[in-house]
Amino acid sequence: MKILIRLPNWLGDVVMSTAFVNAVGQLYPDAQIDVIIKKDLSNIAPLIPGLTQIHPFSKREFSGLGGVYRFGKKLKADKYDLFFNLPQSLSSLVMAWATGAKKRVGFGKEGGFFLLTNSLKKPANLHRVDEYLSLLEQFTGKTIPHKQVTLNAPATAPKQNNRLLINFNSEASSRRMPLDKGQALLNKLTAAFPDITFGLIGAAKEADFVTQLITGAENPERLENYAGKTDLPGLCSLMAQSSAMLTTDSGPAHLANSVGTPVIVLFGAGNEHNTAPYNKQNLTVLRYGKLTCEPCVRNTCKLYGVPRCMELLDELQIINALNQELRYKSQEPRGKNI
Repeated sequence: MKILIRLPNWLGDVVMSTAFVNAVGQLYPDAQIDVIIKKDLSNIAPLIPGLTQIHPFSKREFSGLGGVYRFGKKLKADKYDLFFNLPQSLSSLVMAWATGAKKRVGFGKEGGFFLLTNSLKKPANLHRVDEYLSLLEQFTGKTIPHKQVTLNAPATAPKQNNRLLINFNSEASSRRMPLDKGQALLNKLTAAFPDITFGLIGAAKEADFVTQLITGAENPERLENYAGKTDLPGLCSLMAQSSAMLTTDSGPAHLANSVGTPVIVLFGAGNEHNTAPYNKQNLTVLRYGKLTCEPCVRNTCKLYGVPRCMELLDELQIINALNQELRYKSQEPRGKNI
């Protein structure tokens, strides 16, 4: 059997979809499993266990519905038996139809009733990982026995227990750490953990923001700038080598969780019940939780402009959470953990 899976378009969603790929391998142990992935994210696909072939897709090269149809038709010669569609967009459905796969399975949105052979109902109020898995469970009538988000981090150097990674970036401004709050938090962290080096990560487009964070900090010599200096496999290696990661709700939060690094996630506008890192081992989720508007799940803060849910996060609670993950005696007094 040959199975093709159309993966989602955002980094965090791709990482969360690895549980689906793993489950397909469990239920179809003798099948060839291939994926279609956004070209900008394709270098992470070799880290997903169980894949045979990777088909990178670029909207710049195959624009519009005509482009996705041509891309899908290119794969028709592979004669896929099953196509699982995860993104729930019209373009991905057209692509699925163009492949000529014998069975095309997805949630019934955006014309799915006409373009899929098996158009299924998306369940409400589930974690994104469980949403994906429900598609497989509905189609097969079987329960997934083992659910885990996993990436195989490239071979790494030994873990550095004195390095903590920090990610204050996010695609959505409502989930991004405000500059002043980020600088204040960095100052607290370098004071509380004098033996720790802090590595700040980010994409190339986030490098200016990371530079501003470091420039305004009190101990810049203990802050390493990795923004724009790693590809996705390199970032996974860096995470696997580090003792823990403090991060906003973002793709890197899922990356770190998938390679087993302890993660403390700071939530603002996002809904942790739907998009928090999935593996519960070594995971701490923190939010302010006292504003009537949170979580709003908007990409921008319509009420305050700058996201107050991020500005009001308790710095001592963050230090306490890091104390627990690092088993480290900080210079700050211990308070109540959440």
